[in-house]
Amino acid sequence: MFRTGRAQIIRGFFVLAMVPAVTGCWDFVQSLAERDGSYLITGGSWLDVRTGTLVENDGIGIRDGRIVSIGAPPDTAEFLTDFTLQDDMTILPGLIDLHAHYAVDLFGEGRIDETAAYPELFLANGVTTTFPAGEMDPVRMRDLRLAIERGDRAGPRILNSGPYFGPWRRGWDDDAMTADSLRREVDHWAAQGAAGFKAKGIRPEHLSVLIDQAHGHGLTVTAHLDSGFGNSVNPRDAIHMGIDRVEHFLGGDMMPADRTAYASLEVFDDFEGDALRDIIDLYVSRGVNFDATLSIYGYWGPHDPEMTEYWTDELRFLTPYMREVVEARPRRPVNESFARMSPIKRRTLKAFYDGGGRDLITLGTDHPSWGRYWSPFAVHRELLALARAGVPPADVFRIATLNGARAMGLGDELGSIEVGKLADLIVVRGNPLEDVRAARDPWFVFTQGRMHAPADLFAMVEGRIGPTDPSDESAWKPGR
Repeated sequence: MFRTGRAQIIRGFFVLAMVPAVTGCWDFVQSLAERDGSYLITGGSWLDVRTGTLVENDGIGIRDGRIVSIGAPPDTAEFLTDFTLQDDMTILPGLIDLHAHYAVDLFGEGRIDETAAYPELFLANGVTTTFPAGEMDPVRMRDLRLAIERGDRAGPRILNSGPYFGPWRRGWDDDAMTADSLRREVDHWAAQGAAGFKAKGIRPEHLSVLIDQAHGHGLTVTAHLDSGFGNSVNPRDAIHMGIDRVEHFLGGDMMPADRTAYASLEVFDDFEGDALRDIIDLYVSRGVNFDATLSIYGYWGPHDPEMTEYWTDELRFLTPYMREVVEARPRRPVNESFARMSPIKRRTLKAFYDGGGRDLITLGTDHPSWGRYWSPFAVHRELLALARAGVPPADVFRIATLNGARAMGLGDELGSIEVGKLADLIVVRGNPLEDVRAARDPWFVFTQGRMHAPADLFAMVEGRIGPTDPSDESAWKPGR
């Protein structure tokens, strides 16, 4: 398993990292990160998401957070840390969640952004880049991004989205929001480092201004749209405005303006008709990304054991008091509408994939938790949902990596294992092309020049989410 000689330093890492309960691994990994940041990883296989194949790993060289060589390097002595993976291990690009809500609603009184544990939980699950898709507290989320960039916190790369644009934002006033004030808002959040924007429930006249102003900063816009019903925006019309990405609903004539998108989707059955074909062709011809968010329907519909099972005790990240509160609650009732939509969503996603949209699908989880099923674990349920929709596993991982990077304009930096790109990597045991669930238990995660042991990340944040007693509940509710 280990190289001789220079591999001696890494022997301790593997002994520790592969025994989840052992403490001290985090300190060891941090000590490696404080060195010159040069690593050589050999053994196992790595996934080429461009070709969809596993490649025998002769060596991936990393220096200062970037991949500098693939294949046997001419001089292994230039790498400070040199270690070999077991044969059954696979290296994947870091996962990218483009609908990664940090928001939680623990008491049914509204969402707040959770920053006490979510950064470490995302990273421990192999998610190395997140776009929050609308932030409840954008200043707090900007500060979190900066703390991670400085190395003060362990966490994924955060592509800040700023506040929601539209009535979903607390305090938004449609009538008071002029074109000039909207443009000033875009300028402000762009200056604060936002990587893109998210609209929800937005009026047509506001969306067109948002898109135009964001594009002036080189930033993308995505949106949760509707059918055109009630002065909402149909995705077809948003595409003609120049929107970059669309969440949830394809739109077009399959969602007529005389009813909501939800009402249309739950009864849609014309999978061979012109309405679906025409809207898919529009996305493909314009190069607009589609984020289907399949798995979210499984949390609200009938509880499919395969989709909603726990493979680890997610409730352990709650404070003891909050865990008691959550476990005492009755299970959520089945949302019959979502139950009807779930299989329809999978079929429309597969039609989009078959219709030329393979490179335009992105992974988004869209799960603001109410105390169960934390968002950072949802990426693995979304991987499974994509596979169950009929997307081949190789393309499931392409969607979760390279497609997401390209959708954010970061395809030259992230999303695949290539020389010159940032070394966002996760190591898993098993063959993810045989079962996407192999990615659920990373052995270690590498991002932003540092190695992280998921077991230690989990241990760091156990018992952090939620109030410690009833007197502390107000801090976990909006408007504090």
